[in-house]
Amino acid sequence: MTDTAATPEPRLQRPPAERRYASELAKLAAEDDAPRPPGWALSLQAARTFVVGDESRGIAKKFVGDPSLIDRALVTLATNRGLMLVGEPGTAKSLLSELIAAAVSGDSTLTIQGGASTTEDQIAYSWNYSLLVSEGPTQRALVPAPLLRGMAEGRVVRFEEITRCPLEVQDSLLSPLSDRVLAIPELEADPMVFAREGFNIIATANTRDRGVNEMSAALKRRFNFETVFPIADFKTELDLVENEAAAALARSGVPAPPDRDVLEVLVRVFRDLRSGDQGSGRPQAVMSTAEAVSVAHAVGIKAWYLRGGEADAGDIVDCMAGAAAKDNADDLARLRRYLEQKAPKRKGPHWQSLYQARNLLPG
Repeated sequence: MTDTAATPEPRLQRPPAERRYASELAKLAAEDDAPRPPGWALSLQAARTFVVGDESRGIAKKFVGDPSLIDRALVTLATNRGLMLVGEPGTAKSLLSELIAAAVSGDSTLTIQGGASTTEDQIAYSWNYSLLVSEGPTQRALVPAPLLRGMAEGRVVRFEEITRCPLEVQDSLLSPLSDRVLAIPELEADPMVFAREGFNIIATANTRDRGVNEMSAALKRRFNFETVFPIADFKTELDLVENEAAAALARSGVPAPPDRDVLEVLVRVFRDLRSGDQGSGRPQAVMSTAEAVSVAHAVGIKAWYLRGGEADAGDIVDCMAGAAAKDNADDLARLRRYLEQKAPKRKGPHWQSLYQARNLLPG
């Protein structure tokens, strides 16, 4: 007799924010009696609450940072200027843009990923070539990209890593941002797409990419710039790494939460290296909070699946080499000097374990 039980459908690794927090968005929308900007799914107050959280209302805090940054970002999106989030890699710029888009539009998936190979077709529109050949340039043959969809539907469009794109591709945003119109010259009968209420653009850029494809002055004038800074407070960063690592481990099938004492060592190492406090200069690699979460995730997986036990601070060295060194020999040397010179001066068994594991570094 065969087993006819249905195989459970695999879960999505990372659903978009509007699906992860659907109940919170629905709750906020139902209780929202404040005025909303035209085309917005929530008021500014409700959108702010969605991002910064409100424990008394059962709304989780989703972004660790200055709440005034959220206020300024939302005000910008309610104007005719786009929002540019800049900062060091790993400071949660993409997460913030996703959360804001979900709150404002109820949809964070209209996303353009910038890069050297990004083209205007991937930003605005392209064509179904079978229909184009048979029918010519018609609405049916048109394949809308995120920018065209955002304008036509009145939604927020996210443009990640905009400075990684060629200048001519960046400047394709000039007319949509200034005149709120996009021309499709191939459509002779109706060539203009006018943006509906609610449309705007959130772009992100890493400060380490500055100068790669510097934005034109004309495009800069159409954005308000907001800097997202690294987390200043140690405990706040530790709490964030603990929460995010626990969630990542649960998605990976690891029921054991990360050991906070081990995470405290990990976060301290990252902060020391990030600030150059180890006495040998800052690594070129990004020692961000996001990287710390990734290392904590790897440490938990190694401990659970390879040993079936709790993580040890020594696991940090093994899992950290790729984050702190990448392909840079100087960064690896900096990490090695840190482990040899700084770690043995710190008190506690976990720091001693970290020091004892220094030989696990490659090379």
